[in-house]
Amino acid sequence: MATSIAARISRKAAASAFSAHRHVISSRCFATESAKTISPSSDRVKWDYRGQRKIIPLGQWVPKVAVDAYVAPNVVLAGQVTVYDGASVWSGCVLRGDLNKITVGFCSNVQERCVIHAAWSSPTGLPAETSIERFVTIGAYSLLRSCTIEPECIIGQHSILMEGSLVETHSILEAGSVVPPGRRIPTGELWAGNPARFVRALTHEETLEIPKLAVAINDLSKEHFSEFLPYSTYIWKLRSSRSPWE
Repeated sequence: MATSIAARISRKAAASAFSAHRHVISSRCFATESAKTISPSSDRVKWDYRGQRKIIPLGQWVPKVAVDAYVAPNVVLAGQVTVYDGASVWSGCVLRGDLNKITVGFCSNVQERCVIHAAWSSPTGLPAETSIERFVTIGAYSLLRSCTIEPECIIGQHSILMEGSLVETHSILEAGSVVPPGRRIPTGELWAGNPARFVRALTHEETLEIPKLAVAINDLSKEHFSEFLPYSTYIWKLRSSRSPWE
């Protein structure tokens, strides 16, 4: 009996010693593998992956943002997107230029939660790129796809502009309007509804107020721009924690 018990104890001890030795060997192999450094490719573009990416390159296309343009931190610009001087793109917007070009002109603004896209081609034969020219105001929650908006126009909130639609200069589109594919909004007119229909002609005073609204929003964007740090407040905290004599 004593002999069998001693044999069992010795077998258990041998098994535990073997498992411990195997664990040590595997841990050493893992440490050796982790110690190997992976050198990044020299042709890979270095991007900041902390949090949401604002600038997303697609193939050879990289979004371009002017120096004095304001683009909110949680905006997504992908592909063939160009934001010109004095323009502003506000929080939550998505500008996806993966199929065609998207341009936001001088002193124009795209307000919160707008989605702008461009198709490969337009069924109407008109240009498929999405072009927003100067002094244009795009209301919040609007959807624009392969349309052209000429200078000094106002697009109301929750509006939808479909492929090939054209809004000519000095025009206003009321909130919640839907412009069908290929529809043209003539210059100096107010349109509204689903589908959008002519309401009345704009007065001279109303047309003068259109660029003033764009300039006012541009001034407001400068206040946001001055408070915005591109990455985080870590650099500011690091500097404030130093001695003033450094």
